Amino acid sequence: MSPVLAGVLQLLALSAALALAYRPLGDFMAGVYSCDKHLRVEKWIYRAIGADPSTEMRWPAYLRGVLAFSAAGVLFLYLLQRIQGALPGSLGFSSIDPDQAFNTAASFVANTNWQSYYGEQAMGHVVQTGGLAVQNFVSAAVGLAVAVALVRGFARSRTGELGNFWSDLVRGTVRILLPIAVIGAIVLVACGAIQNFSGIHGVGQFSGGAQQWNGGAVASQEAIKELGTNGGGYFNANSAHPFENPNGVSNLFEVFLILVIPFALTRTFGTMVGSVRQGYAILGTMVSIWIGFTALMMWTEFHHGGPAFDLAGGAMEGKETRFGVAGSSIFAVATTLTSTGAVNSFHSSFTGFGGGLTMLGMQLGEIAPGGVGSGLYGMLIMAVIAVFLAGLMVGRTPEYLGKKIGTREIKFAACYILITPALALGFTAAAMALPTPGHSMTNSGAHGFSEILYAYTSGANNNGSAFAGLNADTQWFNSTIGLAMLLGRFLPMVFVLALAGSLAEQKAVPVTAGTLGTHKPLFAGLLVGTIVIVAGLTYFPALALGPLAEGLAS
Repeated sequence: MSPVLAGVLQLLALSAALALAYRPLGDFMAGVYSCDKHLRVEKWIYRAIGADPSTEMRWPAYLRGVLAFSAAGVLFLYLLQRIQGALPGSLGFSSIDPDQAFNTAASFVANTNWQSYYGEQAMGHVVQTGGLAVQNFVSAAVGLAVAVALVRGFARSRTGELGNFWSDLVRGTVRILLPIAVIGAIVLVACGAIQNFSGIHGVGQFSGGAQQWNGGAVASQEAIKELGTNGGGYFNANSAHPFENPNGVSNLFEVFLILVIPFALTRTFGTMVGSVRQGYAILGTMVSIWIGFTALMMWTEFHHGGPAFDLAGGAMEGKETRFGVAGSSIFAVATTLTSTGAVNSFHSSFTGFGGGLTMLGMQLGEIAPGGVGSGLYGMLIMAVIAVFLAGLMVGRTPEYLGKKIGTREIKFAACYILITPALALGFTAAAMALPTPGHSMTNSGAHGFSEILYAYTSGANNNGSAFAGLNADTQWFNSTIGLAMLLGRFLPMVFVLALAGSLAEQKAVPVTAGTLGTHKPLFAGLLVGTIVIVAGLTYFPALALGPLAEGLAS
C-alpha cells in the first residue's frame, strides 16, 4: 500500500470515528450543562470550596470566578515546583528555578502546556500528577465553562445571568473530562503506553552501554493532555516517545481524543440554542478548514524534492518511522488547529510550507475545531464578525441567533481578535530587536525568524508546541512567553464573557425575510472567508519573512 493511500485511509477512519461520537457526545454535554441536579460527589466539592451552585452569575461575577480560580492555580503550581526537592517521589530532582517555575505554572493553568524543560529530567511524580495532570483537567474545564456561558448568552433573553462558574467547572471535570480520560488511559495502556510510578532505572542499548529512564503515570496524563487539548508531554520527545505513543493505532486514537470534544461542542451549541442546524453550520466551517489544512500538509510533506525525498517516500526528516509522513501530518494539523501543542514529530523539520501551515493553523485562532471550549467561543466570535460584515454589505443591522450585533457587541468581538496577534507579533518584534534573545537561536535567516515567531504564536494562542532549534529556557523567554500565555488566555475571556452578558440582556429579535440565514452553506462559506482574510491580513507580512521565504527558497 502506498504511503499516500495509507494516509487517506487513516483520515477516513478518523473522520468516521468522530462522526459516530458527534451526536451522542454533543447531546450529552448539552444535558450536563442544562441539568439542575447535582451528583453527590459534586455536592461534596461545592461544600469543600464554599460555593453555591444554584446561584446565577452575571458576567462580572462569572469572570471573577474564572480569574480567581486560575490565579490560585498559578500560585499553587508555582509553589509545588519550588518545593519539589523536599517532596516524596521527586526522583532526586531539585526544585525548579523561579523563572521556569513561573513559565510552567502559567503554561499549564492557561491550557498551553509550553515546556522549556526536559520532562523526564526535571519533574518528579508529585509535580507531574498532583500539579500538571490536575491542571490538564481544570484548565480544560475552565475553557468549557466560558464557552457554555457564551452559548447561554445567545440562548437567553432579558437577563444578564450566564449560569454558575463553579457548577460549570465541576460538572465539566467530573462528568465529561474525567470519565472519558479514564477510558482513554485504558485504551492507551492496551496499546502499549506505560502507567506506573517506578523510579529511575538503566536500560541497555543495542550499541552497548545504557540509558537512564524513569517511569510514571504516562498513559493517564497522555489521555487528558490530548482530550483537554493541553499538550504537555511526560517526556521531552512528547508524543514521539514510544512510552507515550507506541504505534500507529495509539497515534490515531490520540488524534481522535484531541478532536472529539471540540467538534462535538458544535452539537452542544446547536442543542442549547434550540437549532441544531446552527451547530451544523459551525461544524461545516470547522471541518472545511481542518480537511483543507490536512490535505495541504500531506501534499507538501509528500512532495518529492530530490533523491533523499524519493528514497524516503516524503519529507521524513524529524518524523517517526512508526507514523510516517501521513500520521505525522494528520497529527501536526490536529494539534495546531486546536490548542493542544502535542507533537509526534518536530515541526521545525517540516518543509518550509509545512512549517508555515502549522503556524497559520495557530494564527487562525485555533478554531478548526480549536481547543476544548476555546475553539467554540473563538468560532462564535468570528461568526459575529462575519454577520457584521454581511450587514455592512446589505445595509442592514446585523443579527445572529436572534440577537442584534450593535456597536457594543462588535467592539467586544474586535478586541478579542486583536489581542493574540498583538501579543505574538509584539513579542516577536522585541525578541528580534534585542541582542540577548537572539543568542538562543540555532538558525539564522528565515528559519531562525520562524523559530521566534512560532514560539510567541504558540504561547499567545495557548498552543504550547515549539518549532525546536530555539533554546527557550532563558529568563527572557520564560518570562515573556509566560506573560504571553496568561494574557493570551484570560484577556480574550474578558471580552467573551462581556459579549455573553450583553447578548443575554437583549430581547430576542424575530426572524424576518431580510434575516441572514446563518444555518446555511452560504454563511459557512462567508465564515471561512472571514477567518482566512482576517488572519491573512494580520499575519501575512510575518509569514512572508519566515516560512514562506524559506519554502520559496527550497
